[in-house]
Amino acid sequence: MRTDPVTLKVLENHAQAVAESMAFTLFRTAHSTFVKETEDFTTGLVTPSGMTFASPRDLGATWFIGLDYKGALEMIDHYEEGDICVTNDPYSGFVCSHTPDMHIWKPIFWEGEVIAFAVGHIHNTDMGGAVPASLSRANTEVHQEGIRFRPTKLVSRGVMNAQLIETMMLNVRMPEQNRGDLNAQIAAVNTGEAKMHEMIRKFGVETVKNGIEDLLDVGEARARAVISGLPDGDFRFVDYLDEDGPGGVPVRLDLTLKVRGDGVIMDFTGSDPQLKSALNMPTGGNPRHILLMVGYNYCLYTLDPSIPLNGGILRAATCIVPEGTVLNPDYPAAVGMRSLTCGRLQGVIMGAFHGAAPDRLPVGAAGGGGIVNVKTFDAASGKLSMASIDPVTGGAGGSAFGDGTDGSGANSSFLKNTPVEINEVEVPIKFRRYGLVPDSGGPGTARGGMATELEVEVFTPDTVITARNRDRTTFAAWGGSGGEPGAPSLFTRITQKGERINLGNTDVVSMGPGDVFNLTSGGGAGYGDPFARPIELVVRDVLRGSVTPEAAQSRYGVVVDREGHLDEAGTHALRQSHVTPPVTTYSYNASRRAYEAVWTDANYAALTQALTMMPVHWRHFVKREVFDRIASLPDNARKGDGSEIWEAIEAVKARVPGLLRSMQVRGAAE
Repeated sequence: MRTDPVTLKVLENHAQAVAESMAFTLFRTAHSTFVKETEDFTTGLVTPSGMTFASPRDLGATWFIGLDYKGALEMIDHYEEGDICVTNDPYSGFVCSHTPDMHIWKPIFWEGEVIAFAVGHIHNTDMGGAVPASLSRANTEVHQEGIRFRPTKLVSRGVMNAQLIETMMLNVRMPEQNRGDLNAQIAAVNTGEAKMHEMIRKFGVETVKNGIEDLLDVGEARARAVISGLPDGDFRFVDYLDEDGPGGVPVRLDLTLKVRGDGVIMDFTGSDPQLKSALNMPTGGNPRHILLMVGYNYCLYTLDPSIPLNGGILRAATCIVPEGTVLNPDYPAAVGMRSLTCGRLQGVIMGAFHGAAPDRLPVGAAGGGGIVNVKTFDAASGKLSMASIDPVTGGAGGSAFGDGTDGSGANSSFLKNTPVEINEVEVPIKFRRYGLVPDSGGPGTARGGMATELEVEVFTPDTVITARNRDRTTFAAWGGSGGEPGAPSLFTRITQKGERINLGNTDVVSMGPGDVFNLTSGGGAGYGDPFARPIELVVRDVLRGSVTPEAAQSRYGVVVDREGHLDEAGTHALRQSHVTPPVTTYSYNASRRAYEAVWTDANYAALTQALTMMPVHWRHFVKREVFDRIASLPDNARKGDGSEIWEAIEAVKARVPGLLRSMQVRGAAE
């Protein structure tokens, strides 16, 4: 290491302070609610080759730690002082991950040499496209998800590219928001440049250059030290998205975590083929793409909260991601809803790491609520009004260390809620309820965090609600060590007549005057046997409204009324008669158990093998065909050993001659 430890720590703090100054600048000057309230943005500093070496710890979307800008940086021919570049194209350099994310970077020169780049992104409320807010799982190709820009210079030697901005504003629904947020981004990278110059003047350019590389080396060393504390072995975990599209079938995410000494391999073989919906994750096959590594970062940070937050920690891991899958799709697959897939993938990674360290990491977080956008009209003026009003995230999972956080926990806790008063000023709507849901946290010795409920009334025709990341209506958060799964999520439309319509995982809903929507997230899962939960904590939960008296009795073995009066004899009798079920590392809800009784590991393995032999553009079609055929089988024909899958594949080939010809052409080409 070229820098002594004391100086390096000082440099780390200075670099983080630069990144946080950028974040405060952006946070204070942004226009859209989604940036200035929800805080879906990032700022940071990256090396000349593109690796992040400094990020804020508290402000913004902290899940982009370790984002590699290399692909985008290299698409610009040359840099000059005063340049600022932008992109929002998911397939150009694989820095952006969907079109609303506008990434920006500015080279920081010192005596003619690029020392670093000031970088960051914001999530635009809208970038045009097929639906308000640009995102819906119903989209089938990236062209439907709004206007895209390859990496290009927004500012050249201090001169703004006015035509680029004009083209952008012409294609979005709320141009004043986009323009205001873009100006805030420019101010943020300018702040980063100024602060880095101060840092260089204070320490000297060679000290700063050496320190940047040493920070990454320290990050790697610390990550390897954390991994060395885990047992060697293979730890497999599987989870699902409820649907691959409207009215579709589940999407399987499959991970085998291989811990070997001070490094890990994350093998995603067995995950589903790329989809004809917007749930694909554009990673370009990068073995350390940040979308694949978020859950890894969270696990390492949980195991060692003092670990440096920079790209060096990613060097201890390598991902295997087959091409043409939902985690590595081919262009022009739609990717707008990648945040749902990424969120579930984070949980899959946490599940695998939980298998390696069940007493040190939590069980499943809630998910399923969505991020709510409203496009409506002011009843008096008739003017268009549009804003992102709230993330509805749900609680964290319990752990050996205690209960999961209620309302907003685990991997979604960086998304901040917007005060009701601000939302009702931004858009003409009325909040009827915004709070926590009793009995939604999975029972356990450590209870899962409670779900969040949002209920809103609209007042004008043609109001459109988008709730991206809707999920967890079928596959609830998983519990562990005897703890139970969390409650599933729910999305309901309530008409003026009082009719309640279950919207399932719908993410775009048209509503009329007087209509109400209720969006309830899932609940976090429980950890440990619920009947081992201290009685006084169950009584406290009842008094707080977290658990009803009925659930306290049936799920915890505690007899207590709403006033907190405990029936000690009744409680003793219930707990004495309780038979502790076999304790397993993971526990799943009834819907998942029923699904996996049909879709066994052997059946999925056969399907994965068969699809791998087919051209990418056939795989989703064949998967749907196979699912339809398996669903139509009588119970006595289900073996679960993979044989029914191969029979279904042969039936599809016979019905669709073009499939067999495509496979033959592909085989000849290989």
